[in-house]
Amino acid sequence: MDESWRWFGPQDPISLDAVRQTGATGVVSALHHLPPGAIWSSDEILARQNLIAGPAATPTGLRWNVVESLPVSEDIKRQSGPWREHIANWKESLGQLASAGLEVICYNFMPVLDWTRTDLDWAIPSGATCMRFDLVDFAAFDIHVLRRAGAEYPEGIDELAQRRFAGMTETRKQELVRNVVFGLPGAADTMSLEQVREHLALYANIASERLRQNLIDFLTEVAPVAQDLGLRLCCHPDDPPFPLMGLPRIMSTEADYSAIMEAVDIPANGITFCTGSLGARHDNDLPGMMKRLGDRVHFIHLRNVRRDQDAVPCSFYESGHLEGDGDMVSVIAEILAEEDRRRAIGRADCSIPFRPDHGLHMMDDRSRGGQPGYPLVGRHVGLAELRGIAAGLSHGRS
Repeated sequence: MDESWRWFGPQDPISLDAVRQTGATGVVSALHHLPPGAIWSSDEILARQNLIAGPAATPTGLRWNVVESLPVSEDIKRQSGPWREHIANWKESLGQLASAGLEVICYNFMPVLDWTRTDLDWAIPSGATCMRFDLVDFAAFDIHVLRRAGAEYPEGIDELAQRRFAGMTETRKQELVRNVVFGLPGAADTMSLEQVREHLALYANIASERLRQNLIDFLTEVAPVAQDLGLRLCCHPDDPPFPLMGLPRIMSTEADYSAIMEAVDIPANGITFCTGSLGARHDNDLPGMMKRLGDRVHFIHLRNVRRDQDAVPCSFYESGHLEGDGDMVSVIAEILAEEDRRRAIGRADCSIPFRPDHGLHMMDDRSRGGQPGYPLVGRHVGLAELRGIAAGLSHGRS
């Protein structure tokens, strides 16, 4: 398992020196300052590589090993506007990344929202805080703040949402809006509710079947290019893995992934196996999915969630890496088994890159600031726990 750490670039409050001290040697990064649809130039890629590696006189010992993410524009997802130009630019960016020696490219195909939470700093009994998705709070936002026409929720949720909203202070209402909007790429604290409505309206006539076909069309174009370049593409699952605000969800279950892998059946078309996103559904068998889909898993996010119930959809919060509903020990056992299988058949990618995804904000994490869910101490604790599991399972193995 190739230990890695997500780093958001020069603006990240966590320094590369701190990353180095975690023990991870791979850095997961992206050119976040470039908009979706733009070409990633060789100069921009090299600058990021050099920044991560450090000067020749005092190298960091770190390497940029995974791109997360090379963004897929909303035009590509909808097949609207300059979507063909954006696909051509995506292919050009793949070529530039391959020339720089990068091999693993993570992306997602979630419409409008990259991820959704109702709380970004939710307290747990230990005093640490985490991110949480509360279904009732979200329904209150959708029905009573956004006032989306046709909003539908499981029986009883509408009434609970109405009561919850009636009891909210104005401060909590504003906080809820900020938290939900934060999951819109580049939109934190800037996108109005009317702009959110406009984004949603663009998907009004796009059902899951059409979005899935648009993804297949996209992969039919880019995956063969990636294969020829020696790259591995890996699609991140929906977060959370169920429909929100009427938007289609097409990468939420094992069946979803199997359908896409079969539709574009080449090794370059692969999976980002995120145990946190997928674990928000009780019907996703995480160890079994890793065992059955492992051949196409090119990148792994290890985090855990605690669900309030087993219904789909449900409320959940992001727990410590070993404290949630996901069986992390069994998942890592399957990852190690997949790596052994790859070694036995001579695959070059036998050490799968993974990173401790998200983490509890603990100790001085909250004062440090930065991206919600990406603390220094909380992720370092998670990495140490995951490293310990892998070491224990590997002990005595040939």
